[in-house]
Amino acid sequence: MLSLLTEHPLFCALILILLDLGLWRLISSHGSEWKLLVRVLIFALFSIVLFNEGLNPMEPAPWADNVPLHLAATGLQIGWWLFGARTLTVLIGAVMMQRVGHTGRLLQDLLGAVIFLIAIIAALAYVLDLPVKGVLATSGALAIIVGLALQSTLSDVFSGIVLNTTKPYQLDDWISIDGTEGRVTDIDWRATRLQTSQGSMAVIPNSLAAKAKIINFSRPSNMFGVSVSVPVSPHARPSSVIEALERAMQGCRQLLDTPAPSVSLKSSASGGAEYEISGFVASMGEKRVVRNQLFDLAYRHLQASGVNLLSSNETSAAPQLSRPRALLESSPIFSTLREEEKDTFSQNMTLQTFRVGETILAGGEVSDHLFIIESGVVSVTLKRHGAPLESGRMGPGEVIGEAGILSDTALPADFSAKTFCALYRIEKSYLKPCLDARHDIHDAMQALLDFRLHKAQSLTEDAPVVAPKRGFLQWLRNRV
Repeated sequence: MLSLLTEHPLFCALILILLDLGLWRLISSHGSEWKLLVRVLIFALFSIVLFNEGLNPMEPAPWADNVPLHLAATGLQIGWWLFGARTLTVLIGAVMMQRVGHTGRLLQDLLGAVIFLIAIIAALAYVLDLPVKGVLATSGALAIIVGLALQSTLSDVFSGIVLNTTKPYQLDDWISIDGTEGRVTDIDWRATRLQTSQGSMAVIPNSLAAKAKIINFSRPSNMFGVSVSVPVSPHARPSSVIEALERAMQGCRQLLDTPAPSVSLKSSASGGAEYEISGFVASMGEKRVVRNQLFDLAYRHLQASGVNLLSSNETSAAPQLSRPRALLESSPIFSTLREEEKDTFSQNMTLQTFRVGETILAGGEVSDHLFIIESGVVSVTLKRHGAPLESGRMGPGEVIGEAGILSDTALPADFSAKTFCALYRIEKSYLKPCLDARHDIHDAMQALLDFRLHKAQSLTEDAPVVAPKRGFLQWLRNRV
């Protein structure tokens, strides 16, 4: 076999081409650096074999008298030009992927097309010894005909070049093109593909995108606007509404501190007033969750301030409940109590207030009472590696101190007042007999305790360390 290769180097060159094609298919996409290295090495060996045999790709094949050998040599010389164009294209693509990522794929494809065109013209001129000027003139006329036939497609191509050059959006950006909103998943020769929030795929031609109004929600990076409109009665005092909505705004931990969220009066009329909470979140996926949470917090804090959301069928004859009684009515834990039990409970609840920053229940402290938040925002802080970590915020209707009531234990979290807070206190001596008699309330409180313990454990335990990937190009850059 070795003698066959040494005696027939042209056959060896053909084997190298087939070997390159085979290895390019076999090596997975995860080993892109190895694929690139193998292609460069095989091209170098292919070039050595040709030049050693006297086949210069800059000249026609030397064996004009031997037709089969001449045709084989000519084919290998043309293959050298195409092989070289492909290798150069792959090298340029690897460099561009390292520098500009997937956004430069369209430019990479165009450069590859130009490189292959140059290689084909060079092969025609040097290997086949054809008059290049005539070929270029013929190809120019043909290009005009094809260009007229593919006018719309070429418009998409050149619009794609403009979009990749000016970069109004990139891959994974959330954008809106003429009202079509979604995440950019691909930008190719013809179109931009968006994955909408409904999970469908929108394909927008590049020529249309280049002319359309584009809104990029991902720039500035990691900042996405979110707003919630809250309609209230026109008889509610604006300062009370704004204070309640500001507490609701502070109760949402996902809102970014910079730019600061705000509350404003959007419109006012005889039929009602509309207020708006607006702010920013760090990712597009949080917008829906934060919007829902803000509306729920707004409802609870407005209710705690004695303001109800605007309703078309409000009745003035609605029974006026005391605030402790209303808290029990809206509480998911105590709502199953009978009416007379709620009345008795509300008479055994005492109001306690806390200033901003004051500790309500310290971590590790076993509580002998249960708190129900009447108004304000409570911050929950855990310790992770000795540093404080805010794990959540609580608002009206939520309870604090259930661990001491149920099992004489303590939670590892500190509960402190984020704003001025008013809480109703129920002593353990009064609450414990009720829990022993009402298993539904006991089970609801136990489920809440289990959830909080699980969340505290998940937030304080160390995340697994992921080893960084090390490829051939990274190794080469470290050595340069």
